[in-house]
This record gives sequence, C-alpha cells and structure tokens, in this order.
Amino acid sequence: MPLPIALDAMGGDFAPKEIIAGARAAVDELGLSVILVGVPELLDDTLGLEVFPCSEVIAMDDDPAASVRKKKDSSLVRAAELVRDGKACAMVSAGNTGATMASALLRMGRLPGVIRPCIATPIPNPGHTPMVLVDAGANSECTPEMLVQFALMASTFVTAHYGVESPRVGLLSIGEESTKGTPLVKETHQLLAALEGLNFVGNVEGRDLVPAPVDVVVTDGFTGNVALKTLEGALKFIFATVLSAVATNDETKAAGDVLFEYLLPLAAELTPENQGGAMLLGVDGICVISHGSSNATAIKNALRVASEMDAANVVEKLRLTIRPVQA
Repeated sequence: MPLPIALDAMGGDFAPKEIIAGARAAVDELGLSVILVGVPELLDDTLGLEVFPCSEVIAMDDDPAASVRKKKDSSLVRAAELVRDGKACAMVSAGNTGATMASALLRMGRLPGVIRPCIATPIPNPGHTPMVLVDAGANSECTPEMLVQFALMASTFVTAHYGVESPRVGLLSIGEESTKGTPLVKETHQLLAALEGLNFVGNVEGRDLVPAPVDVVVTDGFTGNVALKTLEGALKFIFATVLSAVATNDETKAAGDVLFEYLLPLAAELTPENQGGAMLLGVDGICVISHGSSNATAIKNALRVASEMDAANVVEKLRLTIRPVQA
C-alpha cells in the first residue's frame, strides 16, 4: 500500500477548511491516501481524515529560516520530517513558500551535487503539455552553474511527469540572439549550448511564455517570479474583461452564449487551480508548493501532482541527472 501524502493543514489563506475539503476530495475522487498535519484544536471537522498532531503554525508573514529553526513542532516541519522518516511519500503545503522550502531543505536535505533547489512551476500551454518555468522564486540571485542545473532538473522533471522525450529548453532573455541579455544570461547560454544531452534551443522572450515554443523556460528566481505573477495578473484581467463585455447588453449576452461553449474549456485549462502546484526540485524528497490562495480544488490537484511525482520516481531520476557543471 502506498505511503500517505503529508498535507500541511495549517498553511494557506483559506486554511484549514479548504485544505481539509481538498484532502477529502483527493481521497474520495482520486483514491489517494492523505494525512493532515496540524494543530488538532484548530482543525475543527477533519472530515474523517487522519491527523498527525503538532503544536505550532508558521504564519504567512513569518521569517522562513528563523521560523523553521524556532518552530520545530510546526505543521510544515513535521510534514517534512514525515517524508524524511519514510512515513509519507510527499509533502504538500499552500503556506509560507519560503518556510516550505526551508523545511524541505533542512529536514529532507538536498540531493548530492545540487547547488540550490529551485521551484518548477507548470504553466498551461493550450493544446500541449504544460511549459515548466524554473526557477519561479526560490533563488533571487543565481550563478550560471545554478541555471544549468535548473535546466537539467526541469528537463528530467518534464520527461518523468509529462512523458516528453528530449524536452526543448529555452533561456529567458530580452532577445533570441545569444549576444542578448545580462552577463548572467550570456554566460549561461554558452554553458547550455555546450552541454551534451540537453535539448537547448536558445533564448526565448517574455512573449513566448503563452503559448510556449519550448517545454522548459530557465531563468533566475527573481525574474521567474515576476514573469509568473505578471502572467497570472494578465490572464485574470483578460478573463474579467471578457466576462464584463459579454454582459453589456442583450446582443453581447447572446454572443456570449455561443462563445462560452468554446471559451470555458480554455478557461479551465488556464485556471491555476487545475495545475496543482509547483515542484521543489533538488531536495531529497517530494515537496509540492501550492498557491497561498488555494481552494479545495487546487489542494486536490496539488495532492494529485504529489502522487504522480511519487509514482514517476522523480526524486531518484533527479538524483541520476545532477552532475558537476564546469564553467
């Protein structure tokens, strides 16, 4: 019988109610095994799910590293320890992103050879498998060697998770030419181009994120996080504008009735809740980071992603992927 997934029941804007509801849906609809990690007296109705008790909570605005060191009986730390100790196959949290990363890194440890873990975020790519953006926020300052490792890990992740053989990897820059970009981008481009076994296709630009001509887009965590949130904001604005336009009068409402048949499936594909969450690559265990505003649907899908990562044996494949990068 597969090990359960440790779910941080205290993390997220809508915890614990939406977290618990998502867990219950994952159990009932997907057949997953889930254990809630949380403060029992704060959980209220756990909907019949098992609870691993703890006594502390790391808040969304707590300092990540300090809180993980001081709050050793927090839900995040205990969830990471369950994975480390072989009592859970993965951990999932919609809580403090920095603390989630720190818990996973300090309790699970990093894979041998990994310079720094990174966040791999799937971005919907209509008609195709999602494009994976890495790093999406773990490391604001990076070296070329780190970016090369991010590319290698993300490529392995895409193959294991989505079944894409030889994923196309692009480097985010301000132009397609190899001479464009910051010194970091230009040096990284040289390393990626010289690396055997990686399907590096060159630079891509911000306009290439949706739809994406590649399977992986590599960048530093600061740029990646800004790009990701800009894209999220733009998509929300577009959806809101379309909905407002079709409610203007009887004519637009009639047009909307016709268009919605085609627009709703696209909207569902582009909705972040349906993507499940981001994967922390480079730690010695499975850690899925869900959005802070995750609802029950997002949590259910984050648990699905964690289960898929376990079934695909992603961590062991990453272990075989990482190798020293020579400048």
